[in-house]
Amino acid sequence: MKRVIFGLAVLLVTASPSHADWTMNLTRGVTDISREIYDLHMVIFWICVVIGVLVFGVMLWSVVYHRKSRGAKAKNFHESLLVEITWTIVPFIILIGMAVPATATLIKMYDNTEADIDIQVTGYQWKWRYQYLAENVDFFSSLSTPREQINNTQEKTTDYLLEVDNPLVIPVGKKVRFLLTANDVIHSWWVPEFAVKKDAIPGFINEAWVIVDKPGVYRGQCAELCGKEHGFMPIVVEVKTVAEYESWLAEVKQADAKQQQAAMKSWNLADLMAMGEEVYNKACLACHQAEGEGIPGAFPALKNSPVALGEVSVHIDVVLNGKPGTAMQAYKEQLSAVELAAVITYERNAWGNKTGDIVTPAQIAELKE
Repeated sequence: MKRVIFGLAVLLVTASPSHADWTMNLTRGVTDISREIYDLHMVIFWICVVIGVLVFGVMLWSVVYHRKSRGAKAKNFHESLLVEITWTIVPFIILIGMAVPATATLIKMYDNTEADIDIQVTGYQWKWRYQYLAENVDFFSSLSTPREQINNTQEKTTDYLLEVDNPLVIPVGKKVRFLLTANDVIHSWWVPEFAVKKDAIPGFINEAWVIVDKPGVYRGQCAELCGKEHGFMPIVVEVKTVAEYESWLAEVKQADAKQQQAAMKSWNLADLMAMGEEVYNKACLACHQAEGEGIPGAFPALKNSPVALGEVSVHIDVVLNGKPGTAMQAYKEQLSAVELAAVITYERNAWGNKTGDIVTPAQIAELKE
């Protein structure tokens, strides 16, 4: 037995340096509300600690000093007005003392008025869509961690599973209101340092807001079990100065204009195949696999597929509008006309399919209107 205890002690001592950094408390955050929530939490926590110490202290003292072995005899008494008034009034005062600051904080948390920026956040399996309602800016944010890291064939980075291709960008010191909903199942948008955690429910709009004091990069995750890729649905928010934010907006709008121009130019098969492979690896590989063979019983193969080898119009319709009753999503809003044309062309000419078909961005642009 002594050897077992000694072995466990040695294991604990030697293993402690390899433990991950885990915290047993809320994060203080970078907003007034998050700090207010933290302070409120700590006040109530210490109130509970004091109550616990007093109650269990009295119980322990009573057990030790009034035990039978010391000759203590239990008293028989019935009703005590003083005791009954005390144990009613004292908890009432404590509850009121906790309820007043808690209510004040809740009222502030739900005050969504007078926002400087409105952003609609829509959850998809498994990515986020951000629409800046007054700026005509609309993009998707997806996990950018390489599959090699996920499959343990490459060393994992510091931000493993917490990095995205297109982060949400907001300005420092401005009130940003989030309108949260979902396209498919229930998701939950959660950034701990903002003290914002709201469910995104299909058919409903939930609201939240934030004013961030300090520029930086803040990370979160979907906090609702939304499917098999739930753990691959991170949130990254970049908080910039107002000038940097305005510059970013201009760049995004300029890039969008270039994409629209690119949809009108002439594309050859080689260019579409090169871009199509990139888009496929980003949006389709997880389900249909690198060689287009799918996952039997779960996701159909694209190699020698009747869809990829059949009518082009049917293939385009499936990619743009999805397939009801299956896991195939609609990519009409998620990808640009160029990306859609490229990935469809790639699927019709990769892995030995070789139909020779070319789907042009102009064709897709007409269908997206």
